[in-house]
Amino acid sequence: MSHIIHETDFSCASERSRLVERLKSHHIIPTHQRLVIAQALFSRRQHVSADQLLSQVNLDHAEVSKATIYNTLNLFEEKGLVRRIVVDPERIFYDTHLESHPHLFNVELGELTDIEAPDLRIEGLPPLPPDLYQEGLDIVIRVRSRPPTSLC
Repeated sequence: MSHIIHETDFSCASERSRLVERLKSHHIIPTHQRLVIAQALFSRRQHVSADQLLSQVNLDHAEVSKATIYNTLNLFEEKGLVRRIVVDPERIFYDTHLESHPHLFNVELGELTDIEAPDLRIEGLPPLPPDLYQEGLDIVIRVRSRPPTSLC
């Protein structure tokens, strides 16, 4: 059962109030678990997987289940609070930076980071079928460390 979070669960009442208003402004009921998840998610700009968020949240609040994390992330995405970035079918990140921007994915480390590309232009996309429209375009550049060069 969900409850509204108590002010003592946050470092200050104004932080709690900001999160409550942020959720309400997106037509989300600010339950205890949603506020705990929002606090971990929106405390900084980040790219986080559901499992990473579960670990962050359960450091202090062990009552949040994996299903609740996924349901809340899906709700936050549906309401426009986060963007889902699919690196591959097994790796999905949630981005708290909502403006369009490219990403760098380090395959070896499993890390997704924003990259600055102010002059990036995408041209020559194929025409879409008449019954479809473009909802978005995600650019993920996959990288790995170069192997050491041989001196022989």
